[in-house]
Formats: sequence, C-alpha cells, structure tokens
Amino acid sequence: MRRLDVFLLTAVVLILSSILNAQDFEKKLEKIASDAKGRVGAGIMLAETGESSWLNPDESFPMQSVYKLPIAMAMLSKVDSGLFSLDSMILVKKEDLVGKRVHSPIRDQNPAGNFYVSLRDLLRYALSESDGTASDVLIRLCGGPRGVMKYLSSLGIKDIHVLNTEKQMGLDNSLQYKNSSTPGGAVRLLLLLSKGGLFKTETEKLLFKDITEASTGINRIKGMLPRGTITAHKTGTSGTDKGITAATNDIGIVSLPDGRHLLIAIFVSDSKAPDNVRDSVIARIAKTGWDKYVK
Repeated sequence: MRRLDVFLLTAVVLILSSILNAQDFEKKLEKIASDAKGRVGAGIMLAETGESSWLNPDESFPMQSVYKLPIAMAMLSKVDSGLFSLDSMILVKKEDLVGKRVHSPIRDQNPAGNFYVSLRDLLRYALSESDGTASDVLIRLCGGPRGVMKYLSSLGIKDIHVLNTEKQMGLDNSLQYKNSSTPGGAVRLLLLLSKGGLFKTETEKLLFKDITEASTGINRIKGMLPRGTITAHKTGTSGTDKGITAATNDIGIVSLPDGRHLLIAIFVSDSKAPDNVRDSVIARIAKTGWDKYVK
C-alpha cells in the first residue's frame, strides 16, 4: 500500500475513533442527566484546545444567580474605563432592597435601607454570597439590564439574556425564564474570561478571587472534584413550586493539575428531583469531564 494511502487510512480511523469517543461521552452525560427528571443542558470545554462535549447546547435555561457573573463583568468594565472606582461609596436606597424571598445579607443587615457600601464590597456580596440587593444595585449602576446586554453584545455573546432584576423576579416567578442562557453561551463567556485580557490585571484578579471564594454550591461542580481543586464558579438556584424546581445551575472554570483549564456550564431546569439529586447530577457531569482530561 502506498504511503499516501496508509496516511489517509490512518487519518480516517483516527477521525472515526474521535467521533465514537465523543458520542460515548455524551451518552454518559445523558444517562447522568436523566436522574434530574427535568431539562438539563451542559457544556464542557478544554479551554486550551477548544475540544468540547455538549448536552442541549443551544437550549435556553433560566440562569437565576448565574446572571450575577455577566452583571459583575459589565460593572468591572466600567471600573476599568474610569467611570467608577472600586473605592466609590454607593448609596443603597430603600427601593433597592429585594423582597424577603430573595437572598440578601446586606438587606438583612440594613433593613431600613439608605446606607452606603463600597463598590468593591457590592461586587463581593453579589459574586461570593450571591446577594440579590447587591446585584440589583450593580444593574442600576450599569444602566439597567440594557447596559448589561450592551456589554454582552460587545463581547459577541448573543444567547445570554439579562432582562430583569432580582427584585422583579422575586415578585414574579415567570420572569426567571427571561433571564436565560444556553450552555453554549455560558461556555463562550467562560472562554473569554479564561483567556484573559478582558480586564486590567488587578481587576481580573479581584473577579477571580470573588468567584473562587464563593460560598455557594459546594456540592455542585466542586462536589466530586479532588479536594483543593481551584474552581472559579457562579451558581444559580430557584425556589421549588409544586415539586418543580426551575433552576439548579453552576458554571465555572476548573484548574486541572497540569495547568490547563476546564470550562463547565451545567443547567438543571424544571426538575422533579430533590435538592441532593440535582446537585449530584451537576457534580457527576463535572467529574465525568474531569476524568476525561485528567489521566
């Protein structure tokens, strides 16, 4: 057999093997997802090569607090442009306070409203503690949802939608479906963030510090990864109504032992499964991705 024929045959075998392996991997994801008894979307990408696996990549899912990450990014872009300083003291008005149904430590600490918080602390509250009031103040400073969407558009991201505040979602559950993302959109946002260059060096360090130190979702992406794995992530969780939970989410950048980075976005929606099972679905999908790339 001629050398060229051998080369072509080898290339075909490698391509077919790669396709079959990808199909097997995605079948594993589907099997895990079935335990959620709802809709599941997932994207796993090795940032350095672009190699990826998907489950319903173009389907829209309610983000809930996952949307605090693009909101914070939009705010930090304004800081880098000189429109705001991290040391700026921001007035949190009475009307900024979210309702009791929404998680908000700064509201609980200042129930009368009309108090000042530094912009730096607002970002930390929104990202690390998923504070609804802090998030809404950041949206206001960005020029409302339209300002956040303008920022996302500048990044070339079209399938992440920030259209309502936490306060509005707390009053109308249906609005959470408007604040949506596809797994593909979330992974693209993470890819841009992982590559660096979106922010000044110190701004970028601050953002990664807040999402790495997040106190939420310890049983989700991080749940089955080796202890000490650096995971910069943002969760999102809805309430449960008549046995159906609209959103149990986690998206993040996982640092692999060899220095590479795994981008993971997992959305579990309209699920009939209990809390621990929904968290386990996310943890097992993340671990399956880890096992694929860590030998």
